[in-house]
Amino acid sequence: MAGHLDFYFFYGSIHSYLSVMRIGALASAAGVAVRWQPFNLREILIEQNNTAFTKNDVKMNYFWHDVERRARRHKIPFAGRAPYPADPELLALRVGGDHVEHILASLDKSPAPIIARAQSAEGERLAKEATHAARKLGIFGAPTFAIGAEIFWGDDRLEDALAFAAGR
Repeated sequence: MAGHLDFYFFYGSIHSYLSVMRIGALASAAGVAVRWQPFNLREILIEQNNTAFTKNDVKMNYFWHDVERRARRHKIPFAGRAPYPADPELLALRVGGDHVEHILASLDKSPAPIIARAQSAEGERLAKEATHAARKLGIFGAPTFAIGAEIFWGDDRLEDALAFAAGR
């Protein structure tokens, strides 16, 4: 691998979905290793007094239309607008997926111990550490790609971040 990048994503971010669906193949083609970093963007947005966009129907309608348009462009399935807020208890953030029990069962994993670990003090600590790391980098949105202290925000910057990580 030529390099690596940290992929900061949040399940409640409508734009993170696009990067989640694209990053594996693009990173492999670029020779870049990806470290997945789920973090609590909601906490950071509140600290930065940056939550007004969620109450702006015009902007939210644009965001959803933009995600639909980009999904179509990249041939990514898109099922439409998701409920807001997504993952209100932040369980998916600590476990790594929405509809946690169903997903874990489909992977032949026993959901109960994984969910118990995610809800434990250790799960809470890991989520807080990832959020603190994002805060220290100056991350203000998701998805964000970090190569050291260099950050790239937004799914439309994924290719730029991978090129930077690969040394191009």
